[in-house]
Amino acid sequence: MTTGFSMRRAWKLVLLAAVVATSGCTDIKRWAYARGDRSSWQQSERVIDSLAIAPGERVADLGSGGGYFTFHLARAVGHTGRVFAVDVDEGMNEALRVDVEERNASNVEVVQAAYDDSRLAPASVSLVFTSNTYHHIEDRVTYFERIAAALTEDGRIAIIDYKPEGFFQRHSAPPEAIRSEMESAGYALETEFDYLERQSFQVFERR
Repeated sequence: MTTGFSMRRAWKLVLLAAVVATSGCTDIKRWAYARGDRSSWQQSERVIDSLAIAPGERVADLGSGGGYFTFHLARAVGHTGRVFAVDVDEGMNEALRVDVEERNASNVEVVQAAYDDSRLAPASVSLVFTSNTYHHIEDRVTYFERIAAALTEDGRIAIIDYKPEGFFQRHSAPPEAIRSEMESAGYALETEFDYLERQSFQVFERR
Protein backbone atom coordinates (compact mmCIF):
# COMPACT_ATOMS: atom_id res chain seq x y z
CA MET A 1 0.00 0.00 0.00
CA THR A 2 1.35 3.45 -0.91
CA THR A 3 2.08 5.65 2.11
CA GLY A 4 0.99 9.28 2.37
CA PHE A 5 4.63 10.37 2.12
CA SER A 6 5.12 8.39 -1.09
CA MET A 7 1.98 9.85 -2.59
CA ARG A 8 3.10 13.40 -1.78
CA ARG A 9 6.52 12.69 -3.29
CA ALA A 10 4.88 11.24 -6.40
CA TRP A 11 2.72 14.34 -6.84
CA LYS A 12 5.78 16.59 -6.45
CA LEU A 13 7.53 14.66 -9.21
CA VAL A 14 4.47 14.93 -11.45
CA LEU A 15 4.34 18.70 -10.85
CA LEU A 16 8.06 19.07 -11.53
CA ALA A 17 7.72 17.09 -14.76
CA ALA A 18 4.93 19.44 -15.87
CA VAL A 19 7.02 22.50 -15.07
CA VAL A 20 10.03 21.21 -16.98
CA ALA A 21 7.93 20.16 -19.95
CA THR A 22 6.11 23.46 -20.31
CA SER A 23 8.46 26.11 -18.94
CA GLY A 24 11.78 27.80 -19.50
CA CYS A 25 14.64 28.06 -17.06
CA THR A 26 13.25 31.20 -15.40
CA ASP A 27 10.02 29.43 -14.49
CA ILE A 28 11.95 26.46 -13.14
CA LYS A 29 14.08 28.84 -11.08
CA ARG A 30 11.00 30.50 -9.57
CA TRP A 31 9.44 27.13 -8.82
CA ALA A 32 12.65 25.93 -7.16
CA TYR A 33 12.82 29.00 -4.92
CA ALA A 34 9.22 28.49 -3.90
CA ARG A 35 9.95 24.93 -2.73
CA GLY A 36 12.37 26.17 -0.08
CA ASP A 37 14.21 22.84 0.49
CA ARG A 38 17.41 23.59 -1.42
CA SER A 39 19.59 23.59 1.67
CA SER A 40 19.30 19.80 1.91
CA TRP A 41 21.62 19.35 -1.09
CA GLN A 42 23.18 22.73 -1.93
CA GLN A 43 25.60 22.83 1.05
CA SER A 44 25.60 26.63 0.88
CA GLU A 45 27.70 27.19 4.00
CA ARG A 46 30.40 24.82 2.74
CA VAL A 47 30.34 26.54 -0.65
CA ILE A 48 30.89 29.95 0.92
CA ASP A 49 33.63 28.60 3.19
CA SER A 50 35.36 27.05 0.16
CA LEU A 51 35.59 30.45 -1.50
CA ALA A 52 37.45 31.97 1.49
CA ILE A 53 35.76 35.35 1.02
CA ALA A 54 37.31 38.07 3.15
CA PRO A 55 35.31 40.71 5.04
CA GLY A 56 35.16 43.88 2.97
CA GLU A 57 35.28 42.13 -0.41
CA ARG A 58 33.06 43.22 -3.28
CA VAL A 59 31.34 40.25 -4.88
CA ALA A 60 28.86 39.76 -7.72
CA ASP A 61 26.13 37.10 -7.53
CA LEU A 62 25.55 36.58 -11.25
CA GLY A 63 22.08 35.17 -11.86
CA SER A 64 21.03 35.97 -8.31
CA GLY A 65 17.38 35.05 -8.83
CA GLY A 66 15.54 35.07 -5.51
CA GLY A 67 18.74 35.73 -3.59
CA TYR A 68 19.48 32.29 -2.18
CA PHE A 69 23.25 32.80 -2.37
CA THR A 70 23.08 36.60 -2.27
CA PHE A 71 22.45 36.72 1.47
CA HIS A 72 25.06 34.03 2.21
CA LEU A 73 27.57 36.13 0.28
CA ALA A 74 26.42 39.28 2.10
CA ARG A 75 27.16 37.67 5.45
CA ALA A 76 30.60 36.62 4.21
CA VAL A 77 31.64 40.10 3.03
CA GLY A 78 30.21 41.76 6.12
CA HIS A 79 28.95 45.31 6.53
CA THR A 80 32.12 46.76 4.98
CA GLY A 81 31.77 44.67 1.82
CA ARG A 82 29.33 44.76 -1.07
CA VAL A 83 27.30 42.18 -2.99
CA PHE A 84 25.92 43.01 -6.40
CA ALA A 85 22.92 40.80 -7.10
CA VAL A 86 22.88 40.63 -10.89
CA ASP A 87 19.98 39.19 -12.89
CA VAL A 88 18.09 39.77 -16.14
CA ASP A 89 14.71 38.79 -14.67
CA GLU A 90 12.93 42.01 -13.69
CA GLY A 91 10.33 40.19 -11.63
CA MET A 92 12.92 38.32 -9.60
CA ASN A 93 14.88 41.55 -9.13
CA GLU A 94 11.85 43.42 -7.81
CA ALA A 95 11.08 40.62 -5.35
CA LEU A 96 14.71 40.57 -4.24
CA ARG A 97 14.75 44.34 -3.68
CA VAL A 98 11.79 43.93 -1.31
CA ASP A 99 13.58 41.11 0.49
CA VAL A 100 16.78 43.18 0.75
CA GLU A 101 14.83 46.04 2.32
CA GLU A 102 12.96 43.77 4.73
CA ARG A 103 16.22 42.17 5.87
CA ASN A 104 17.93 45.56 6.06
CA ALA A 105 20.75 44.14 3.96
CA SER A 106 22.41 47.47 3.23
CA ASN A 107 25.45 45.78 1.70
CA VAL A 108 23.40 44.29 -1.16
CA GLU A 109 22.72 46.14 -4.41
CA VAL A 110 20.39 44.65 -7.03
CA VAL A 111 21.59 45.14 -10.60
CA GLN A 112 19.30 44.84 -13.61
CA ALA A 113 21.50 43.13 -16.21
CA ALA A 114 21.08 42.66 -19.95
CA TYR A 115 21.40 39.23 -21.53
CA ASP A 116 24.77 40.18 -23.02
CA ASP A 117 25.97 42.58 -20.32
CA SER A 118 26.30 42.12 -16.55
CA ARG A 119 26.36 45.94 -16.15
CA LEU A 120 29.05 45.68 -13.51
CA ALA A 121 31.43 48.63 -13.31
CA PRO A 122 35.08 48.17 -14.35
CA ALA A 123 37.30 46.62 -11.65
CA SER A 124 34.37 46.62 -9.24
CA VAL A 125 34.49 43.04 -7.86
CA SER A 126 37.08 40.52 -6.72
CA LEU A 127 34.74 37.57 -7.23
CA VAL A 128 31.98 36.78 -9.69
CA PHE A 129 29.92 33.92 -8.27
CA THR A 130 27.28 32.13 -10.31
CA SER A 131 25.12 29.15 -9.42
CA ASN A 132 22.88 27.31 -11.90
CA THR A 133 23.12 30.23 -14.31
CA TYR A 134 26.05 29.43 -16.60
CA HIS A 135 23.92 27.24 -18.87
CA HIS A 136 21.46 30.13 -19.39
CA ILE A 137 24.09 32.36 -21.00
CA GLU A 138 24.41 32.50 -24.77
CA ASP A 139 27.82 33.01 -26.41
CA ARG A 140 29.48 32.32 -23.09
CA VAL A 141 33.04 32.85 -24.33
CA THR A 142 32.29 36.41 -25.43
CA TYR A 143 30.25 37.08 -22.27
CA PHE A 144 33.07 36.10 -19.93
CA GLU A 145 35.67 37.87 -22.05
CA ARG A 146 33.68 41.04 -21.39
CA ILE A 147 33.05 40.40 -17.73
CA ALA A 148 36.80 40.25 -17.12
CA ALA A 149 36.75 44.06 -17.15
CA ALA A 150 34.62 44.00 -13.99
CA LEU A 151 37.22 41.97 -12.09
CA THR A 152 40.04 43.35 -10.00
CA GLU A 153 43.54 42.26 -10.98
CA ASP A 154 43.41 39.17 -8.77
CA GLY A 155 39.71 38.55 -9.44
CA ARG A 156 38.12 35.11 -9.65
CA ILE A 157 35.03 33.55 -11.20
CA ALA A 158 33.28 30.71 -9.34
CA ILE A 159 30.87 28.62 -11.40
CA ILE A 160 28.43 26.09 -10.00
CA ASP A 161 26.11 24.40 -12.47
CA TYR A 162 24.07 21.26 -12.78
CA LYS A 163 25.81 18.19 -14.12
CA PRO A 164 24.19 16.80 -17.29
CA GLU A 165 22.64 13.90 -15.44
CA GLY A 166 19.16 12.83 -14.46
CA PHE A 167 16.12 15.06 -14.33
CA PHE A 168 17.81 18.40 -15.12
CA GLN A 169 19.88 17.16 -18.04
CA ARG A 170 18.41 19.79 -20.37
CA HIS A 171 19.25 22.56 -17.90
CA SER A 172 22.93 21.90 -17.24
CA ALA A 173 26.47 22.44 -18.47
CA PRO A 174 29.12 19.69 -18.61
CA PRO A 175 32.08 20.64 -16.40
CA GLU A 176 34.56 19.92 -19.19
CA ALA A 177 32.64 22.29 -21.49
CA ILE A 178 32.74 25.00 -18.81
CA ARG A 179 36.51 24.59 -18.49
CA SER A 180 37.04 24.70 -22.25
CA GLU A 181 34.87 27.79 -22.72
CA MET A 182 36.42 29.63 -19.80
CA GLU A 183 39.92 28.87 -21.11
CA SER A 184 38.86 30.27 -24.49
CA ALA A 185 37.62 33.38 -22.67
CA GLY A 186 41.04 33.92 -21.09
CA TYR A 187 40.82 32.13 -17.74
CA ALA A 188 42.60 29.22 -16.09
CA LEU A 189 41.16 26.70 -13.64
CA GLU A 190 42.32 27.58 -10.12
CA THR A 191 40.37 25.06 -8.03
CA GLU A 192 37.73 22.40 -8.47
CA PHE A 193 35.52 21.01 -5.68
CA ASP A 194 33.78 17.66 -5.96
CA TYR A 195 31.52 17.52 -2.91
CA LEU A 196 28.30 18.71 -4.60
CA GLU A 197 26.38 15.67 -5.79
CA ARG A 198 24.20 17.39 -8.40
CA GLN A 199 26.55 20.14 -9.55
CA SER A 200 30.08 20.86 -10.66
CA PHE A 201 31.93 23.62 -8.78
CA GLN A 202 34.92 25.27 -10.43
CA VAL A 203 36.86 28.45 -9.67
CA PHE A 204 38.76 30.29 -12.41
CA GLU A 205 41.37 33.03 -12.38
CA ARG A 206 42.38 35.42 -15.12
CA ARG A 207 45.39 34.30 -17.14
